[in-house]
Amino acid sequence: MWALTRVLLLLCVFRVIVVPGPDVTTDIEVIYQEWSQVLKAGTYPLDDVTWQYPPGAALAILSPGLLPFLDYSSAFFLLAFAADALVFGLLLYTGRRRGRSLRGAWLWIAAVPLLGPTAYARYDLMVTAVAVAALLAALRRPSVLGALAAFGAMLKVWPALLLAGTPRGRATLRSWSAAAGVGVALLLVFSAWMPGGFAFLTFQRDRGTEVESLGALVFHVARHFGWEGQVLLNYGSVEFLGPWVPQVSTAAMALTAAAFGWLLVWRLRARAFSSTTVADAAFTAVLLFTVTSRVISPQYMIWLVGLAAVCLVYRSSAMRRPAYLVLAATAVTQFEFPVWFSHVVDSDPLGLLLLLVRNGLLVWASVAACRVLWRQTVTAPRTAAAPSTVPAPARTGQPARDRTLLGS
Repeated sequence: MWALTRVLLLLCVFRVIVVPGPDVTTDIEVIYQEWSQVLKAGTYPLDDVTWQYPPGAALAILSPGLLPFLDYSSAFFLLAFAADALVFGLLLYTGRRRGRSLRGAWLWIAAVPLLGPTAYARYDLMVTAVAVAALLAALRRPSVLGALAAFGAMLKVWPALLLAGTPRGRATLRSWSAAAGVGVALLLVFSAWMPGGFAFLTFQRDRGTEVESLGALVFHVARHFGWEGQVLLNYGSVEFLGPWVPQVSTAAMALTAAAFGWLLVWRLRARAFSSTTVADAAFTAVLLFTVTSRVISPQYMIWLVGLAAVCLVYRSSAMRRPAYLVLAATAVTQFEFPVWFSHVVDSDPLGLLLLLVRNGLLVWASVAACRVLWRQTVTAPRTAAAPSTVPAPARTGQPARDRTLLGS
């Protein structure tokens, strides 16, 4: 099943099968390949505001050079396919172990083709492969989790959230210290490698509200009531520009800050860390980060399904509902982009419905994941530790039936 679905994906990105809507592979030819030429010249794309990635992203952009006998796009698609195969192999290997499940592998099989050719036309699959490997190594080798999380953060920031649920004590010390050490070392290497490694910070700061984000729903509805703004290509994505857009963008960042605040409170209140907590917390954290973002690009779903699949590898994980909600949101996303993206840009009823369903599913998944994480690590351990309020029997000669009813 994995092989069949991936052959279909390759046929899509190589344009043997044409998917309706805009061609998502053009970014590889027009943007990624141009970036690779700039990087080969010895500098980051300092004059290109669409370069909004941390310095390690250069490795992904230059990676097609590993296959010099192919053109840039073909090499990139095959490397994305290899990253997909790596994730599947890791989930399959882990799922066959005692106490594990193959549900994670099946989720991955289904989710990636549901996203369509976008999955192979962005470098997010490569980042997700690093994140999945990190989480699967977390229980036995916390230092590997930390090192891979730091490396992933150098590729696309969000893998730093993998450390949110590490158990207190030795595991946190080892994983966080490894992340700090590897992170500092990589920053020094990238800074020495070529200038401009941190230009992405300015370009990210100046982004607005992208048409697929949760905040964008305000303007999709407002356009039907005379809002005077515009939809334009801005900073590499299709964004709303006009009255109240800065305020909504600020509100989105405030929501992100509030989400991180909740994670901090959870971390301080958590009493019990099980074998699934690291994966469950990482999944929840990235869900919150995604939903509150000013940009919910289709490729973000790859992050979520990868982490959801790791959660489902553990039989004891209670993240099934959030994971399946993310799977449903991924299915809707392919219709939102690229199939009917013109309807989204026009804010017509079909486009608005697609966004309401996709973003609604993500909000639902986020709330459900937060409730599961809180219940398992805060509420349930506290309830289990509370002393019994049932009075002891007054007489030792009380019938056994009554003693049982009283909890004796």
